Amino acid sequence: MRLMNYSRSVGFGVVIALAACTSTSASKAVAPAAATAATPGSGAQAPAPASPQAPLREPDVIYVPTPDYVVEAMLKMANVTASDVVYDLGSGDGRIPITAAQKYGARAVGIDINPQRIKEANENLAKAGVGDKVKFLNQDLFETDLSEATVITLYLLPSLNQKLMPKLKQLKPGTRIVSHSFDMGTAWPPEKTEDVKGRVIYYWTIK
Repeated sequence: MRLMNYSRSVGFGVVIALAACTSTSASKAVAPAAATAATPGSGAQAPAPASPQAPLREPDVIYVPTPDYVVEAMLKMANVTASDVVYDLGSGDGRIPITAAQKYGARAVGIDINPQRIKEANENLAKAGVGDKVKFLNQDLFETDLSEATVITLYLLPSLNQKLMPKLKQLKPGTRIVSHSFDMGTAWPPEKTEDVKGRVIYYWTIK
């Protein structure tokens, strides 16, 4: 997927889909305590309904899908196999995680801060037949635990990529990172680049 600048009335601001962001992860609604059946005249009352889940911060970028031919090239550049766990940061409609599972047998996780994108991704996943291999999380990617990943895919802004660099460099050695359109700046040159019908993808390996 691709993320572009997003103007906000309030003022990575993402998506590893991403200018810098510092918001907290989504708060989970507290499940109500088990209700005790009330007997007539007892005066017992049912517990109040749980508070709705607190909203995540507003996205700092808008979502633009990565073309399917670029998705294919990114996964090929990362040499994805069935033994990999692919994390797509700013996963949008879910096409990268779903393709990784369908074509390569990988397990995959999509992270997106926008609940509407998660809804779309889960709808697409239901049609794809790989629900046992893919999951989508409505989270802030800067706060998500990425330690399970063996491959990271990105379509973010340069400033977001650069803010993610410290988090990415903590991943286990051998983890591969592929970014659509944007690199990590001069501080972390890519090991490989490829022009895919006018779109550039970049590749790094954690040492």
